Formats: sequence, structure tokens, C-alpha cells
Amino acid sequence: MSRVLFLAGLLALPAFAAQPTLYGRYEHIKIEEIGKTLPAKMDTGAVTASLSARDIERFRRDGEDWVRFRLAVDGADDTLYEQPLLGISRIKSRAEEAGSVEPGREPPRAERPVIGMQLCIGDQLREAEVNLTDRTHFSYPLLIGVETIRDLNAAIDPADKYTAGRPAC
Repeated sequence: MSRVLFLAGLLALPAFAAQPTLYGRYEHIKIEEIGKTLPAKMDTGAVTASLSARDIERFRRDGEDWVRFRLAVDGADDTLYEQPLLGISRIKSRAEEAGSVEPGREPPRAERPVIGMQLCIGDQLREAEVNLTDRTHFSYPLLIGVETIRDLNAAIDPADKYTAGRPAC
């Protein structure tokens, strides 16, 4: 009998699981470490989060790896930000996606520094790993990939935008 109750309990679990928060394809997200709110693209085709940065430089502080950078966004000042380096992300290039790499050859991958940042969307504050790269040629300086979308317990409605309103963390 206890086995039947256990199985019935397992079947009932999805009913108690929290429903995902529905966000639009574009949202306003505040990055706590830099005190700025940026427009972001919620991209289910990307794995990681990415922030538009320039003058990216790795360095060592007290035996630890760090990275310094400036924001590469419209209206950004010349503030230099410094964060501990969590790792290096190897991102496939668009050339690889388009099939322009010769068969049998390893495509080049861009190496990007990864830092931890607290992101506020709506009233949710979450720690996320964010890679740094110059995104000035894109419309949105912040890209939120599926890893962060999953951590937010979110779903994306591609037909909607700015559903969370201004960040309120």
C-alpha cells in the first residue's frame, strides 16, 4: 500500500510545481553591480547571458583572476568595472551556425570572460553567469540565454514584450 501512495505522490508533484513566470521577448533588466537598467533580449536560442562591454582586460588581484571592463551601451559613461573572473566561455561563431566552416575542421570559438552578476527582472533578483563581449552591433546590449531563463523559472512569449515592467528589486 505504501508503494501505491508513494507513486501517487510522485504523479501529483507536477501539480504543485511552481508555474513559470511568463516574460516577453524583450524585458528591462537591472544589473545590480553596475546600477543600470538595460533593455534585454530573452533568447531561447542562446545558452548563456551576454553583456555588451569594451576595453575588456583580465588581471590578477591577490592571486585571483579578475576582469575589468567598460559598458559598451548607448549613453554609458567611462566607468571602469572590476569583477572576479568565474571562467572563460567558448562560444561558437555565427559562421559555424551558417555552415561556412569546412567539414571535418574544428570551427573557431570566441573566448569570453564570464563573471557573476545579480540581475533584477520584475521583482525577481537572481545571480547569473554573464559573459562579456562587444554587442554594439546588436539592438540589445544584454542577452539572456536559456540557462538564466531556466534559473528564473521563466517562459518566454515571443509575441509579447516588457511584461515584467521596470525592475523593482
